Amino acid sequence: MNRQVRSSTRTAVKKAVRLLDAKTDATAEVLHAVSALDRAGTKGILHRNTIARSKSRLMKRLNAAAE
Repeated sequence: MNRQVRSSTRTAVKKAVRLLDAKTDATAEVLHAVSALDRAGTKGILHRNTIARSKSRLMKRLNAAAE
């Protein structure tokens, strides 16, 4: 169970980063990745600081792409 959640979280984050690097509108994917990270944190699979760092980096990339 933990492996599935961790894997799907990593996949969601990688997909969002890939779309951000491709300069496409990735807002929905970033929100999906943030939701997956939060879900993993609620289940205790990832450390809260790891989640905060990942979410921060994703949002920073999203905001930079929007400019």
